Amino acid sequence: MGGFCLKNITFTIVIVLLVWCSDVEICNARRVGKHWRQSRNSAASLSKKKGKSHGSSHHSGKANKPKQKTPSPKAPPGPPLPPPEGPPPPKKGGGNAAGSAVFDVLDFGAKGDGCADDTKAFQAVWAAACKVEASIINVPEKYVFLVGPISFSGPYCQHDIVFQLDGTIVAPTGSSHWGSGLLQWLEFTKLVGLTIKGSGTIDGNGAVWWKSASYDDDPLDDQAKLIFPINGTLGQKPLIPVRSSLGGKMPSIKPTALRFYGSFNVTVTGITIQNSPQCHLKFDNCVGVSVYNFTVSSPGDSPNTDGIHLQNSKDVLIRSSNLACGDDCVSIQTGCTNVYIHNINCGPGHGISIGGLGKDNTKACVSNITVRDVVMHNTMNGVRIKTWQGGSGSVQGVQFSNIQVSEVQLPIVIDQFYCDKSSCKNQSSAVALSGINYENIRGTYTVKPVHLACSDHMPCTDVTLTNIQLKPQQEHYHMYDPFCWQTFGQLYSPTIPPVECLQVGKPSSNKIQGDHDSC
Repeated sequence: MGGFCLKNITFTIVIVLLVWCSDVEICNARRVGKHWRQSRNSAASLSKKKGKSHGSSHHSGKANKPKQKTPSPKAPPGPPLPPPEGPPPPKKGGGNAAGSAVFDVLDFGAKGDGCADDTKAFQAVWAAACKVEASIINVPEKYVFLVGPISFSGPYCQHDIVFQLDGTIVAPTGSSHWGSGLLQWLEFTKLVGLTIKGSGTIDGNGAVWWKSASYDDDPLDDQAKLIFPINGTLGQKPLIPVRSSLGGKMPSIKPTALRFYGSFNVTVTGITIQNSPQCHLKFDNCVGVSVYNFTVSSPGDSPNTDGIHLQNSKDVLIRSSNLACGDDCVSIQTGCTNVYIHNINCGPGHGISIGGLGKDNTKACVSNITVRDVVMHNTMNGVRIKTWQGGSGSVQGVQFSNIQVSEVQLPIVIDQFYCDKSSCKNQSSAVALSGINYENIRGTYTVKPVHLACSDHMPCTDVTLTNIQLKPQQEHYHMYDPFCWQTFGQLYSPTIPPVECLQVGKPSSNKIQGDHDSC
């Protein structure tokens, strides 16, 4: 009887132990939560170890079972950690492309009050964003950021950075910021896939430069020699303006507001550049340029303030933009090819120009240029090609079409005797011009409808005119008939007024283009 009781007691103890172990495993699984699979893997590993031992299963399980750790009570919270040194980490998302890191200039110390110098903040935000592919630099609206000369430089930056400009960036007006003068104010160099977009403004505060500069530093556009007002006052230089009261005389070297150099696949859209000291937007040695929904706004008498300046750049698209300035709305210089410009409003300004090319006996190469669907109002020129004597190289494959002019002084111009000095010496070599097509150019002019002045030694060839209808608008200017010199090509339809001076065919002594002229 005693043995029976002992067996019952032993059996009861075993049952209690099994139930207790089961409860502990259930609690442990609940405590671990989402890591329950890891606990099961651990248990499986332990069961393999148990298989090597001998003896009863319940004794082995009891002997090898890991001790359950009792959770320690939570420690009281310590003092808050000090903020990390430097700017805060980039923000994620914020309505932008999923995963894009956003760097806000305000988070990097910019004040945005238009008075404090925010240059260092812009340098810091660029240094941070440069390291992150497809990052976004945010310049928020309703803030005005005073920024001195700055270069946002590659080539070791990540690709596809977006400069989101919705606020206003203004240039300093004190001469101390500029030293002896700089060629650019805001510069982006050696970057890939950069986009500048937004509804913001870049304001160059150009008036302080224009007022400070001597007119000797800013030669007049040589095209003025073709315009002769009745009162005979053109060409007389006005008095040199007084120096600026905003920090002394500014340097004679005036900066471009926004310049891109050595970059690939660059986009500028939505923004406005106004009152640049000199050129507003420049692309130099760039491949793959897109500019659209872009605005330039400067007075018509501001000196040398080209809207968009292209040099040594190819695969360029400029469209759907409004360009008002004191010089060429678009200037196309040497080394440019595959340039397509359309749906542009130009004026005031000097029109859309190729050149000047070949200055100081240099070689210039321009090819495959299309300018179409352009409206020009109150400009000096319409569509123009200008070269200096003594140059070499060529301009080939140019199409000007669907150009509407209104009160334009000289709608169609080729000038191979360009000179922005009081006089230039005569030279026989010239940049060769061929394959220049004018089609559907209509509207009103105030001085001369057509001026085609080509080189004696390198006549213009394959110049075609189709559907040209230009009517005079009587003002205080003399009206002149179309002028041609050494220009050969074809009229494909009657023109208004008749351009009888264009010589049909090719020159009898057509010079064969040599290596000196080829591109």
